[in-house]
Amino acid sequence: MRIFLFLLTNAAVLLLVSVIFHVLGLGQYLGRQGVHLNLDQLLLMSAIIGMSGSFISLLMSKWMAKQSMGVYVIEQPSNSTEQWLVETVARLAQQARIGMPEVGIFDSPEPNAFATGMSKNSSLVAVSTGLLHAMDANAVEAVLGHEISHVANGDMVTMGLLQGVVNTFVYFFATLIGHVVDRTLFRSGDDDRGGYGPAYYITQMVAQVLLSILATMIVMWFSRWREFRADAGAAGLTGRGKMISALEALRRSHEQEELPGQLAAFGINGGIAEGFQKLFMSHPPLEERIAALRELR
Repeated sequence: MRIFLFLLTNAAVLLLVSVIFHVLGLGQYLGRQGVHLNLDQLLLMSAIIGMSGSFISLLMSKWMAKQSMGVYVIEQPSNSTEQWLVETVARLAQQARIGMPEVGIFDSPEPNAFATGMSKNSSLVAVSTGLLHAMDANAVEAVLGHEISHVANGDMVTMGLLQGVVNTFVYFFATLIGHVVDRTLFRSGDDDRGGYGPAYYITQMVAQVLLSILATMIVMWFSRWREFRADAGAAGLTGRGKMISALEALRRSHEQEELPGQLAAFGINGGIAEGFQKLFMSHPPLEERIAALRELR
């Protein structure tokens, strides 16, 4: 169902944008300016490029996480810690009404954890060795509740969908800008044969970089909003006090190690940033998260 909604939402966005383009007469306007470009075909091609990468990443997310982080998946608990982890995740998953995730541990001295997977019934929850050493059982339980809440909220699919949509529009507008610059300013292309001059490729590449920066700010804003929801979910599963204690333990950590790539948005620990860098943080500051939990009713 989530994959169906993933594809349906994208199709609805494409249809809406196509209608807007036709209502505004953007295609005819460009044609009168000597810029011949089929916007519907460009939009469809952009969607294929933008969404396919996001969909493939979602499909491979568990495998990529295991490989990149060196996650040891607990098939059969070999000690009391592993037994407790599996039992705690099973209990929280049952409370959240999701399928039992795979449970893993990765070697890192810093306290961190993440959840990933294609759906809420096929996910992976992993914690670092540093987390197990730095926190007591109540705090670790709260962290696990936070990650289970990410899974139960469908955050992996939602983030994949959002990333795919912004990728679509980044490629679309970058290509449109490159085409317009090439045809109107440099007139180096050949409309009859569809050829492009160097101005197109240079402009399109620069536009993709600049638009990707703006798109990242949008995705990271949404990621920060999800963290408050996951914190609230963990408070509901394990207790508000336990979740606050876990965040305070993270705040006491002197060094912050961020997870790589797409996993950063699903970790418990988001690092520290100041000024303009805050716009690119996947997590809100720990102080804000703690304050939000204290105000939670």
